Amino acid sequence: MHLLDVTMLYAPTSGGVVRYLRAKHRWLQQHTAVRHTLLVPAAADSLGGSGERYLRARKLRPHGHRWPFAVRRWAREIRACRPDLIEAGDAGPEAWAALSAARTLDVPLIAFCHSDIVRMASRRFGPAVGAAVQTYAREFYRRCDLVIAPSGFMRDRLSEWGVEHVVARPLGVDVDAFAPSRRSKALRRELGLPARTRLLAYAGRFSREKNIGVLLDAFRALGSRYHLVVAGPAASLDLPSNVTLLPFLHSSLELARILASADGLVHAGDQETFGLVVLEAMACGRGVIAANAGAMPELITPDTGVLVPPRDAQAMAAGIVEFYERNPDRLGHHARAHAERDFSWDTAMRGLLDLYRATLVTRPARTPGYATS
Repeated sequence: MHLLDVTMLYAPTSGGVVRYLRAKHRWLQQHTAVRHTLLVPAAADSLGGSGERYLRARKLRPHGHRWPFAVRRWAREIRACRPDLIEAGDAGPEAWAALSAARTLDVPLIAFCHSDIVRMASRRFGPAVGAAVQTYAREFYRRCDLVIAPSGFMRDRLSEWGVEHVVARPLGVDVDAFAPSRRSKALRRELGLPARTRLLAYAGRFSREKNIGVLLDAFRALGSRYHLVVAGPAASLDLPSNVTLLPFLHSSLELARILASADGLVHAGDQETFGLVVLEAMACGRGVIAANAGAMPELITPDTGVLVPPRDAQAMAAGIVEFYERNPDRLGHHARAHAERDFSWDTAMRGLLDLYRATLVTRPARTPGYATS
């Protein structure tokens, strides 16, 4: 089987989608005979080391994604790949190219809906724009053979948009790369902090829905006993003295070191459709303080972290205090067990393969065999 992933959500500072696609590529190589190609935008046409075929596309913002406006070219390149199954990772212009190519080739198109683009549009531009985006998203996803959501929350959101045939399949985490063994006592020293500082971490984009301001205000209120290390794309932020900004971490192992070496992860985002970095922190043996919104309640249990009301800095600060009162090491021990038991990439990928196989069965003339170990 030749599986082709197509998405515009593939930039140097992208987070969970890139890690999902690269983890999928590695897992398929190690465990199956599936051929896997990624068709993704870049500054120039080239090939990558994880199955990428990069197509030149225009960048709209300095740190944003590249937009594949050349739909006809993308459709032509997709057809040239001769895939047996196509997965679209978003509903952008290249997704319509994938739809056109899938119909020409008579192969299934699966959409993996990683983002709640309707809520993002409504929050940034108002309800009228949100309604228009909902209509647009519904028209694309209704045309796909199957839609995968990474959480029950996102499955329900798609249902609200009028999209049926949706299946929830959570993502996974590399429990070897993200592990308690990555912990380093040197992190506090590198940050110039006393050894007993209560240190928490956040890693990810600084987009509006991440509510970074809530985290900063919470740490202003908490004072110098607490410190936050933030890793993300370069940004102009008004940082309190007890917050340190690190560059975006391109290396998964360096991200794992930061997550494992802090006492826990804090996450104020209230629109997370999954929250891969939360799962990565849990795999590192760290508990989580997060907004009680989106898919967070599906990952964080009472024995692995603290959920707080969203967009409330005072509630976040109180949740952080509660986190320390409940013994971060004990929460982290349970978090690691939860990640290993329920969210390994092996479990996630075998579930995806079952979906791919079931979808291919509906097109027997195009259904090749594949082998798994």
